[in-house]
Amino acid sequence: MSSPATTQVFDIRKLFYLLTIDTAAEFNFGESTGFLYTHGSHTASTVIGSPAGFAEAFNTSEEFLLRRGLAQRFYWTINPSKFRDANAKVQEVVNHYVHLALQPKHASKAQQVGHGHRQWRYVFLEALVSGTDDPKLIRDNLLNVLLAGRDTTASLLSSVFYFLARNMWVWEKLRREVTGNEITHARVKHLTYLRYVLNETLRLLPPVPVNFRQALKDTFLPAGGGQTRNAAIYIEKGDIVGYNVYAMHRRTDIWGADVHTFRPERWAENPPRALEFLPFNGEQYALVEASYTTIRLLQKFDTLETVEVDQFAEPRLQPNLVLAHRDGVHVRLYSSTKAARERVA
Repeated sequence: MSSPATTQVFDIRKLFYLLTIDTAAEFNFGESTGFLYTHGSHTASTVIGSPAGFAEAFNTSEEFLLRRGLAQRFYWTINPSKFRDANAKVQEVVNHYVHLALQPKHASKAQQVGHGHRQWRYVFLEALVSGTDDPKLIRDNLLNVLLAGRDTTASLLSSVFYFLARNMWVWEKLRREVTGNEITHARVKHLTYLRYVLNETLRLLPPVPVNFRQALKDTFLPAGGGQTRNAAIYIEKGDIVGYNVYAMHRRTDIWGADVHTFRPERWAENPPRALEFLPFNGEQYALVEASYTTIRLLQKFDTLETVEVDQFAEPRLQPNLVLAHRDGVHVRLYSSTKAARERVA
């Protein structure tokens, strides 16, 4: 990230995407890809290649997956060489880790005992390998979790700092809540204002703005039908039901007249009822990582500034598997005082 003593402008969104793929890889593979650390250098793994190369391939695959999803049963018509090449690049990296994980499984008993002496920690890949030898099945499961762990968290963090840079009073209030205190996992749950900020960000810019569900059996939605929209709606087995989270989070009858305003305090005044706030699926992992990252940056830097001329304009968004800021999130993040710079050092 930028030097603590300088005020250079940079796109923090790009760094968040590198950070979250590193942490998702740590959870999935047992070791970080190191992309954030090697950003801007040429010291990345020779298997993985450059951070930009892998990240670009990952993004390209996602773009075409979105198009294929929209095409539904005609998804197979969208299969250009650019998509296939990107998939091959991503799969090369994941296959590398799958191959390494499968080796100890077929090693001698003595080697397996040796592996047991290391400090235990949960690694998703090891859990998968303990249940199957199928490398493709393992790879597909890893890619599924890698996608969820990287994109939703990076989208949330990008949006958090998009809003914080435009609402300095929120930034300062958050800093007062987290600075000067040791932050543990247990304490994070009790940082009320941080939770309000994350919720308000997820309300305005949910990482999964539109979602779908398919009925596994004949069922009913409890309301929404009839002239009054209070009658039940019959849903037949196999029907696909789509819902627009982005639109629901901006309904004035739920959130009030200032529905388009970023105001974390609304969460103390009138918390939503069940099913009125649906930020994304598997939210706990993303919330913990986003909370910790936000806290660390608040503790390290005392100044966050946006460089946008119109600070109150709606962000330019682009459709992807998750919501993304099309133009990035360009900010200045630095320590303005000597005391703050000494904290960073």
